[in-house]
Amino acid sequence: MKKHYVWLVLAVLLIPMALYAQGSKEKPETSQRIITVYAYDSFVSEWGPGPLVVPAFEKKTGIKVNLVSAGNGGELLSRLELEKHNPQADVVIGISNELLHESVSSNLLQSYASPALEQIPTFLHFDPTYTLVPFDYGNYAFVYDTRKISDPPRSLDDLLDPRWNRSLILMDPRTSSVGMGLLEWTIAVYGDSYLQWWEAVKPNVLTIADGWSSGYGLFTEGEAPLVISYTTSPVYHVLYEESDRYQALVFDGGNMAVIEGAGIVKSTKDLEAAQQFIDFLLTDAQVDIATANIMYPTNSSVVLPSAFESAPKPAHSIMLESEVIAKYRDSWLTDWVEVMSK
Repeated sequence: MKKHYVWLVLAVLLIPMALYAQGSKEKPETSQRIITVYAYDSFVSEWGPGPLVVPAFEKKTGIKVNLVSAGNGGELLSRLELEKHNPQADVVIGISNELLHESVSSNLLQSYASPALEQIPTFLHFDPTYTLVPFDYGNYAFVYDTRKISDPPRSLDDLLDPRWNRSLILMDPRTSSVGMGLLEWTIAVYGDSYLQWWEAVKPNVLTIADGWSSGYGLFTEGEAPLVISYTTSPVYHVLYEESDRYQALVFDGGNMAVIEGAGIVKSTKDLEAAQQFIDFLLTDAQVDIATANIMYPTNSSVVLPSAFESAPKPAHSIMLESEVIAKYRDSWLTDWVEVMSK
C-alpha cells in the first residue's frame, strides 16, 4: 500500500513537469533573419569593402548577412544558373554593365528600383529595367611607375612603340574583368582590326596575369613599369601609402568605362531584407565601397577623401553595347587566344 502511495505522489509531481516540457517544445523559437549575398572575390577579401559593409548593415537592420565569395562577373551568373533549382543567394554584387544582356535574359534576377537611385546620376543608370543597379564605377587605364618612365604613352597606339619592349603587364580576358575590359577597349577603338593591335603589342608584354590582384602585385613589385588597371588606382597609394609614385594615364581617344551593378535574386525568401541591403549598398555603404574598392561611388551625395583628386578624369568614356558583347564575346576570346598563343 505504501509503495502504491509513493508512485501516486511521483506521478502527480511529474505531470506538471511533463506539461511544461511539452509546452516548451511547442513554443515557437525566435528566428534570426538572414540573407546570403554572393559577391566577387575582392569585395569579400579582408581588404575589400565586404568586411566593412556587412557589419554596418547588420548593426543598422538586425539582419544577418552570409557573405560568399562566388567568383567574378560571369562566374557569379554561372553560379546562379547552376543553383537555379536549389537557390542559395538572395543578392548578387559585382555584375558589370558588359554582362547586362545576359543578366536580364537569364531571368534569374528581379527588378528593383531602389529609392536611392534618385541620388545616382542618370548616366550611371545602365539598366533601364533595374535588374541591376549601379553601386560603383570607373575607367580602365594604364598605370605607370614615375621612377622608371618620364615620358609615358598617350594612346593605345603609343603602347606599340618598341621602347616598351617587355614593359607591359596585362590580364587574361578569360579570367579577369580588367583583362576583358582591355580587350573590349581595343575592339571599341580599332573595330574589326583589333587583333592587329594585339599581334603588334606582343613583344612589349612581359606577362599576362590571370587576375588583377596578381598582375598589379607584379607591377608594384617592380617587374614592369606599365600595367592595365583603373584611373583611380593611384588613389590607393596616396590614401594608404602617402605616395604619388604611380600615375594613371588618360588616353587621347578616351578610356573604357565600367559600371558595377548589384541585383536581387528572384528566388529570395526575404525580399524586404534583400531590398534593404541594396538600399544600404547605394547609401550608407558608398564611402566604404569607394575607399576599399578605390572606385567612384555612384551616389552623388557622397563626399570622398581628397586623395581621389589624384585620379585623372578621362575626356571621353568608351562603352560597348551589352548586346554586342553578348553576341561576340566568345568569338573575340577565341580569336584572342589564337593570336596570343602563337
